[in-house]
Amino acid sequence: MMNEFRALPNADTHYCFGCSPINAHGLQMKFYTDEESVFTWLSVPKHLCGWNNLVHGGVLSTILDEIMSWTAMYQLKLITVTRNMTVEFVKPAYVGNRLRAQGRICEVERQRNAEMEGAVYNEDGELCAKSTGTFALIKPNVARRMEIMDNASLAWFEKVINP
Repeated sequence: MMNEFRALPNADTHYCFGCSPINAHGLQMKFYTDEESVFTWLSVPKHLCGWNNLVHGGVLSTILDEIMSWTAMYQLKLITVTRNMTVEFVKPAYVGNRLRAQGRICEVERQRNAEMEGAVYNEDGELCAKSTGTFALIKPNVARRMEIMDNASLAWFEKVINP
């Protein structure tokens, strides 16, 4: 199944809890595209559980935030910052089980904001959590001027949007 998707590049120069490949305590999410959507598959480790073997709601929220952000970043070719998001928990997700998350762009407002949707599914394809969010869209030169990203991060971003 993974052969149908192309991996998006990631850098080992940051410690993002969601996607850094070097944050040993994080989710180490990897992202893939079929050029229509962005996806991730992951198993949440036991140390990130809530009750008993349930994935903590904050961790599910992080997964949704990351998938929506990476979807907007890759498809719109702009840097994203979360403005707001809401999460609905539909069905329990369990630690150690393979989860799939997918993001979707709903609307873009004057290249300033993107309205996004995200969803997390269990290994049986059942919806566990869904989210909507608004993401600020920032051009690379503005991110540099605002000191949101350094030059190394901006060079990495160029690899993501122009593979």
